Amino acid sequence: MKKEDCIFCKIANGEIPSKTLYEDEKFRVILDLGPAAKGHALILPKDHFDNLYELSDETGAGVMKLARKMATVMTEKLACDGFNLVQNNGEVAGQTVFHFHMHLIPRYEGDGQRIKIGWEPGKPDQEELEEIRKMITG
Repeated sequence: MKKEDCIFCKIANGEIPSKTLYEDEKFRVILDLGPAAKGHALILPKDHFDNLYELSDETGAGVMKLARKMATVMTEKLACDGFNLVQNNGEVAGQTVFHFHMHLIPRYEGDGQRIKIGWEPGKPDQEELEEIRKMITG
């Protein structure tokens, strides 16, 4: 199912041109127009899901299989030093286009992106961790 006003639906389904790296009946992988690093790409499902919470189990499994395949090929072809898979859900988490997508970001020594993608580790104590564990597991 597509969403008429979704730009990623239009790109994924070939209505808007893109620099396509891979395509099958369920997904299109394109180069990002605002890359974090050389080769930064996006996996776009052809069906519309606003975010991870709406994604079907089948599509989620397909995304991860494709991410592994693409990361392997891209690492070999681009000779990158590492690789990030990034997937944001909700505006506060950095999602700007509300069509599920996964970023494939080749990483290069000295690319300057380390701080922008990372985070400062918190310092919870054991009591706080246990409280959180109980909240999640019931």
